[in-house]
Amino acid sequence: MKSNFQHQHPFHMVDRSPWPIFSSCRGVAHNSLICWFQGDNILTALTGIVTLTLVTTLWWRDVVREATFLGMHTTNVTTGLKIGFLLFIVSEIMFFLSFFWAFFHSALTPTAEIGMSWPPSGINPINPWSVPLLNTAILLSSGASLTWSHHALRDKEGNDALNALIITVLLGVWFTSLQAYEYWEAPFSIADSVYGSTFFVATGFHGLHVIIGTTFLLICLIRLSNAHFSNNHHVGFECAIWYWHFVDVVWIFLFICIYWWGGS
Repeated sequence: MKSNFQHQHPFHMVDRSPWPIFSSCRGVAHNSLICWFQGDNILTALTGIVTLTLVTTLWWRDVVREATFLGMHTTNVTTGLKIGFLLFIVSEIMFFLSFFWAFFHSALTPTAEIGMSWPPSGINPINPWSVPLLNTAILLSSGASLTWSHHALRDKEGNDALNALIITVLLGVWFTSLQAYEYWEAPFSIADSVYGSTFFVATGFHGLHVIIGTTFLLICLIRLSNAHFSNNHHVGFECAIWYWHFVDVVWIFLFICIYWWGGS
């Protein structure tokens, strides 16, 4: 039974929610994907992915309701959300730092098993001045259009903010499509020595972050079109902007270190 007691403070006491426990289905999705990679039936993997998508959608819906219609995101709550999201981005920086560490550890001291050279003997690296360079231009352009959208929203220019955000989402989809094409045409696989492992893990997880960021921005696009944001209250959009700029910066390091330096 819901209590009638009203808290006399500006913080949001989160109501009981089934979504945290239901989100544990992501473990099923991860394990079923691994089993699928090993040759098992894809049905279990699809079930886990669909369930995870449904739970995420419903949880996101509740957060949007709290922020937009119930007025739960006060100034104090917004500050807490921003701090929490910044700490999340710091954890993501550490996540990618481990991949760069593994890459440079192998590249700077190549062992006899890979021919005492980098790239390893028999590996034909991807040309950094083809699809990777185009993807770099696409991501940098998406960062510029996203900044345009943010400034337009703060200046109360709703149409410009919406159009710029549409451009950003389309650029994100374009980037993912080109990376999928690059993987399809790659002359080596994840099983080709430590080079293939570090390359596909680092760039693949970045690609996953681009997909997540594009989804994040797509949700913001829907909310922006429904007038959920004001010029001075759009913490969800700000978090999406920070996340996308983080993805941009990581890609620049990937392009310079792995595609350019690591493939030369």
